[in-house]
Amino acid sequence: MERVLSLTEKAPQNSASGEALSVYRTYKDRVFRLLFSDRKRLLELYNALNDTEYTDENDLTVNTLENAIFMKMKNDLSFMIGSAISLYEHQSSWCPNMALRGFLYFSDLYKKLLGNTDLSVRRRILIPTPHYIVFYNGIEAIGEECVQRLSESFEEEYLPHKAFSDWREGCIELTVRIININYGQNMELIRKCRSLSDYARFVAEIRKNLETMSMEDAVRNAVEECIAGNILKDFLTQQKAEVTAMSIYEYNEEYVKKILYEDGYEEGRAVGEVAGIISSIRQMHSRGYAPEDIADLLDQKKESVDQILRLIGENPDMDSTAVAKLVLNQGTDPCRSVGFSGLASESEAFKYSY
Repeated sequence: MERVLSLTEKAPQNSASGEALSVYRTYKDRVFRLLFSDRKRLLELYNALNDTEYTDENDLTVNTLENAIFMKMKNDLSFMIGSAISLYEHQSSWCPNMALRGFLYFSDLYKKLLGNTDLSVRRRILIPTPHYIVFYNGIEAIGEECVQRLSESFEEEYLPHKAFSDWREGCIELTVRIININYGQNMELIRKCRSLSDYARFVAEIRKNLETMSMEDAVRNAVEECIAGNILKDFLTQQKAEVTAMSIYEYNEEYVKKILYEDGYEEGRAVGEVAGIISSIRQMHSRGYAPEDIADLLDQKKESVDQILRLIGENPDMDSTAVAKLVLNQGTDPCRSVGFSGLASESEAFKYSY
């Protein structure tokens, strides 16, 4: 019989000793990740997806990568349970590169799990089975569920011997299951998981409010309405300030992108990223936050915040989108002109912003 070494067997069960890996929380987190960083809610979501009945949170070992350089925003959770390793990610806008990002993410996860394991040994090394799920609640219609594959990103025109079909297919594949969690979609799944249902209703409430309210009022009103309606009540009560700040940032970004795409701007994503940050800086400054505090909360350089505040002061009639365009037009490299830590260049923003 072939000898095997299983990584799932040798993985330390930190949670049993009270040393479970914690999920790092910053204002770069998405609300989805903050909500499901709670192990009880994460296990509830896993059970709903897989028709399982796990009850012990210690069966779940979180191993989220905290410094994935290709993910600007923190919207991911990865964990092991049984012989499976799962990557759950939230997306509020459509991205064609989910499979590529997942490929790189799982590569780093397996490197972390393998550590110094000798791969030349004469026994098969078993690794946990990967599962990649993206929870999508963007405004672009995708139906209830769809799939992305890594092979869709292969540059076939550059492959040699195109007459051979096996060359065209390549030797690596990764599949992403994308689930629409907008309220009204996938109701069978949403009914199985109260936390997911409440999250979907919270997002729907924000979007409804945006039809008649300012960004900040829409978010604050949604938080209060959901608390009053027993929707994510405990979570929103305990994390009110943090969730409000995250949501204002997130939906500033989403709204600006929607407007830019409707107007036909190819650079919409890059402008949207910068405009979202500028809008958050503007709102926080108007509420009395000092520049250094704004920089800390938004994970930006203080000199970048100072520059944006100067531009806002010099152009009081410009909205955040106009200021973003001004910033991006100052040079060929928006990162150098503004110093935003999240953008490496305009082309990089297109590749990795979501």
